[in-house]
Amino acid sequence: MKRALAAAAAMIAASALVAQAAPKPFTVVESTIADMRTALEKHRVTSRQIVTEYLTRIATYEDTLHAALYVNRHALGEADALDRERRAGHIRGPLHGIPIALKDLFLTKGVRTTGGSKIHEHCVPAIDSAVGEKLAAAGAVMLGKLNMHELAYGITSANPHFGPVRNPWNTEHSPGGSSGGSGAAVAAGFVFAAMGSDTGGSIRIPASFCGTAGIKPTYGRVSRYGTLPLGYSLDHMGPLARSVRDAAMVLNAIAGHDPRDEASSRRPVEDYAPPAGVSIGGVRVGVPENFYFDRLDPDVESGVRGLLRLAATLGAEIRPVRVPDIAALNAVARVILLAEASAVYEPHLRNRSQFGADVLALLDQGRLIPATDYVNAQRLRARFRREFAVLWDDVDCLIAPATPAPAPRIGQTTVLLGGEEEDVRLAATRFARGINVVGLPAVSIPCGLTAAGLPAGAQIVGPAFGEAAIVRVAAALEDAGAGVPPCPFR
Repeated sequence: MKRALAAAAAMIAASALVAQAAPKPFTVVESTIADMRTALEKHRVTSRQIVTEYLTRIATYEDTLHAALYVNRHALGEADALDRERRAGHIRGPLHGIPIALKDLFLTKGVRTTGGSKIHEHCVPAIDSAVGEKLAAAGAVMLGKLNMHELAYGITSANPHFGPVRNPWNTEHSPGGSSGGSGAAVAAGFVFAAMGSDTGGSIRIPASFCGTAGIKPTYGRVSRYGTLPLGYSLDHMGPLARSVRDAAMVLNAIAGHDPRDEASSRRPVEDYAPPAGVSIGGVRVGVPENFYFDRLDPDVESGVRGLLRLAATLGAEIRPVRVPDIAALNAVARVILLAEASAVYEPHLRNRSQFGADVLALLDQGRLIPATDYVNAQRLRARFRREFAVLWDDVDCLIAPATPAPAPRIGQTTVLLGGEEEDVRLAATRFARGINVVGLPAVSIPCGLTAAGLPAGAQIVGPAFGEAAIVRVAAALEDAGAGVPPCPFR
């Protein structure tokens, strides 16, 4: 990593002569992708200047956060090429010249992809992931690869091989996982947006803990081709970003059918980025009467309740609803993931010393799951899908907490909620895990800060392929003032 940071510093130094003749660098740390698109179109900034500012931040702060595993040494050259294309009138797509980073389970041609694990430490792929291909086609600059929980199998991102990722709101706290590097990098102003994966909450949990937006699309909406798997029937790919619309613009770029992914949907892609001033008048917002408001941190509950009041002032119809048995759905999720993850990594389990202790324990547990339990879990999964399908007759979306508590301290193993002590991993995934089993889309947005100054997060869940609708609700709430102030990390 230090070599990568040194290379980043060298790239910055090499660009000094060009920067002297260029306009004063544009401040990008608090800007959105939409802001940058306008600035690029009006020639008030170049992609080189944007990339340079981000590389400077990474070189300055990465040793503290441990969010990046690789910094792209070709990023400035790629930015220059995109600037030349823009001057020639060729715009690749809506992300032309915009830096984005990838969680280190997306394969990158010629660049090591580790999955945060020693198992893959020498993996240098010959291909790019489908997501990487689509981002490049849209004009994005791949700025680097991001740290994560080993093999995406956990929620702390306390990686035993590459060091723990730290939360930029308080570096003694976890950024969540498994896409912890993605959440931390976005919150800290290392990048506009970052790709994550979500098997049991791994986009929404870091978004909640780090105060960013995060979208878990419908299963099959974004191709998994070229990503290191964890649970074949649970893995979802999606973006984390500084704003809801930024995340939606990235989703626009990566969504769509891919014949290389057997689960990929042929359903047509919509425009997921809502216009300014979008209305949610008449939208039926469901508030779960059961499960989702049990054993909550008081500040998290206050933030989510405030979000619901805000939705009502915007004209949404707030409806109490009873949701399916989420505790049972979570049990189904655990059985399926334990079995599928162990099946994925069975060929590597003879090399036990290469796994971190927590991941190895889970893989060992998965090998003990009887086939009958896995089959019955799949049968129950089908029943839960039918029950959720009925729910959408009465409401257009659900709003609930994304996580029951803010980010725990690094190394913390239990949390006290509602007078009960819970395992941190089970608590953090309690509200997120089941949604992966039924494959529904969800967007996580911040809904305020706790008394300790840490973000609280809410999730908006909708029917299958209802991304546009739930993003519209999230964007309207964001426009009306929901969210958190910029992360104070400097």
